[in-house]
Amino acid sequence: GRDAIRGEGNEKLPAHHLPHLKNLWQGGRDAIRGMMRNQAMAAVRSRMLAKLASRSAAPKRTYIRPAYELAKRIMPKISPTEEAALNSGTICFDRDLFSGDPTTKSLLSRYTAELSGEEQSFIDNEVEVLCEMLDSHQIDEDQNLPPAVWKFIREKKFMGLVIPKAYGGLGFSGHGHAKIVQKIAGRNGAAAVSVMVPNSLGPGELLYHHGTPEQKDHYLPRLAHGIDIPCFGLTGAASGSDAASMRDEGVVCMQDGVLGMRVNFSKRYITLAPVATCVGLAFRLRDPEKLLTAGKEGITVALLPTEANQFAPNGLPGFKTGPRHNPLGAAFMNGTVVGNDVFIPMACVIGGEKQTGFGWKMLMECLGEGRGISLPAGGVAQAKMALLGVGGYARVRKQFKVPIASMEGVQEKLANIGTLTYQVVAMTDLFGAILADKEKPPVVSAIMKLLCTEKGRTCVNEAMDVAGGAGISKGPANFLASAYTAVPIAITVEGANALTRSMMIYGQGLTRSHPHLLKLVQAIQHGDDMPTFNHELTNIIKHAFTNLGRSVTRGISVQIQPKGNDVAAYYEANLSRLSANFAFCADVGLTMGGGIKTAEFISGRYADILSNLYMGYACLWFYERNKHVKGLDKVLDAAMADVCKNTQEAFFGLFANFPIPLMGPVMRVCTFPRGREYHNTTDKLRRQVSNLVTTPTEVRALLTEGCFVSKDPQDRINQIVRAMPLACQADEYLAACRKEKRQPTDAEQAVINQAEELRELIIQVDVFDTLAGKNHRGEDMKATWSVEPFQGSKEQAAH
Repeated sequence: GRDAIRGEGNEKLPAHHLPHLKNLWQGGRDAIRGMMRNQAMAAVRSRMLAKLASRSAAPKRTYIRPAYELAKRIMPKISPTEEAALNSGTICFDRDLFSGDPTTKSLLSRYTAELSGEEQSFIDNEVEVLCEMLDSHQIDEDQNLPPAVWKFIREKKFMGLVIPKAYGGLGFSGHGHAKIVQKIAGRNGAAAVSVMVPNSLGPGELLYHHGTPEQKDHYLPRLAHGIDIPCFGLTGAASGSDAASMRDEGVVCMQDGVLGMRVNFSKRYITLAPVATCVGLAFRLRDPEKLLTAGKEGITVALLPTEANQFAPNGLPGFKTGPRHNPLGAAFMNGTVVGNDVFIPMACVIGGEKQTGFGWKMLMECLGEGRGISLPAGGVAQAKMALLGVGGYARVRKQFKVPIASMEGVQEKLANIGTLTYQVVAMTDLFGAILADKEKPPVVSAIMKLLCTEKGRTCVNEAMDVAGGAGISKGPANFLASAYTAVPIAITVEGANALTRSMMIYGQGLTRSHPHLLKLVQAIQHGDDMPTFNHELTNIIKHAFTNLGRSVTRGISVQIQPKGNDVAAYYEANLSRLSANFAFCADVGLTMGGGIKTAEFISGRYADILSNLYMGYACLWFYERNKHVKGLDKVLDAAMADVCKNTQEAFFGLFANFPIPLMGPVMRVCTFPRGREYHNTTDKLRRQVSNLVTTPTEVRALLTEGCFVSKDPQDRINQIVRAMPLACQADEYLAACRKEKRQPTDAEQAVINQAEELRELIIQVDVFDTLAGKNHRGEDMKATWSVEPFQGSKEQAAH
């Protein structure tokens, strides 16, 4: 065809065919060239894809590589004990706080706290009877609960509140447990401790979740019915807050053909130990002869019976509970657990041999929840009883012819009690709702323990200032003394508050609750995992800039947000701003790397911010559920002003002391460009709150709900509760008579007389002929020496 077109070759084509053949040849040529180009491009693409594939198969090396190498150097390795803590429990609202975008609306939609019918019935009946049996003064004198009280507690299943019904327990919720302990603690601390320990610190929870079927079937019914009294031995002389450093040690061995452990241990501060019949024991296990066929070396938890049973047929020679400690004169049982060369059969390990070495993880999972229930319930009880008792006493007690509740110096104390009581009641109700949602949040539990016990302490101290001499004179009429002397106990146990604040809350919360940090740390821990590191570092950077933007925009918006009549909306906007500030500053704090773990001043300030934010949202959540209560907006205003002020001060402490140069000022400019913006509660608001908690108002009824009031007319709280409304009514009548210049009517005079009669009873304090059985006017107090009369007075007078 080519030759024909060119006019070459032997045969000549007709001239009229030439244009057609030329077109055909050109088309074929173009088609062939196109195919060649496509093939070349395909080959190029194949080579490029192969190259990309080879690059993706190798570790990525991007511009973030230097950051990765830096992170590897500054990030500390997570120890096995830290990893167990990080993996225990659940994350709930604390994740929202670290995200920088929490809302009260989300809390209301997720969490609600209601007592079941059975729980309310138990509180109204069994708990009421128990409280009536308790005489705090006599219990302190005897340093023990009466035998009838012990019997009632055990028979009525107070020690089995949370044990499931299938095993004979009551199967109550964490919220129900807290309300029960609150009511008992308001009457007597020793009884409350005797109830709370088996339900939160005893081995029952560990048995239910980790025990063998045989262990559950044997122990849980006995614990539920009070046949066995439990305690848990964790703290030793060398391991207090640092419980994982325990030096109590066991070695796996064989004895008479039985696999077990030979253990030496010495535990102290163990509540209920002097009367316990089964002891949960934590110790460090070694297996030098490799006798274990399951489980591993490490912290192990065993359940030791004080008498021989199916798990320890020969008993446990060398094992002893007691003697007692004396915790500031508080009457609850507390003592030692010791063991010298004790052979413990492997059947005593909770969960059996396969659970050896997993004790720390078990403890973190099961005991963290109790930290947020029992001791906080005691703090709430102290606050409520301070408000109920001293709030009423201040209205009844008069000086300078007026109730001391009308004196501004006293009103300042009373307003503080009312504000703090609102805060702890809100926090405990929200925490109960979180538990009801099947959450077990260790970070929030630590916040609860810290804030509720500290605020309970403040309420008791303020109440003592108001009560004056009536507060320091011990006796049956004094409803404050036992709580006052026992306050340091709650501050100290289950993780001392100083270390809970400076190490636990933020140290665990940052790694656990931050939306991206844990994955980034794990990418470093797991080796050269650059893709995950790059992804999570990018997320953290985005997270920081997102919350920087929120901080700026919300900081501007709150300047134009009027408080007006909607106090809740005003503080919602300010909490939203502060939450974004916190999330941004938390991301900036990551520049410290592992140094944040040992920088306890800094970690403590971060913990203060996080704790106050949780408390603030709890206050808003509680208000939305109870805003029908008249006057509650005033208490909310005072509570939230306190939250915002304290949060702000923690921020400024952080800015002033952040160890990396310039980062503190950068955080301050980005979050508080106008400087300090939150201030203390006004005097006017303090006066309003004080009046709300010292008169018969809906607010006072709400904040003292669940408090026990004895039916005994000689009981001091009973007298105050009866006298307070009468005193208010009598003062109104007297004021009206003065204004109208008239005498009281017969009905008015009857009320005035009743009020005065109760007032006279209430202002009396206890007196004793002797104390500690000793006569203070004995012969040893008579002077056996003499002195000559002084003669100088007459001489001076004569002169």
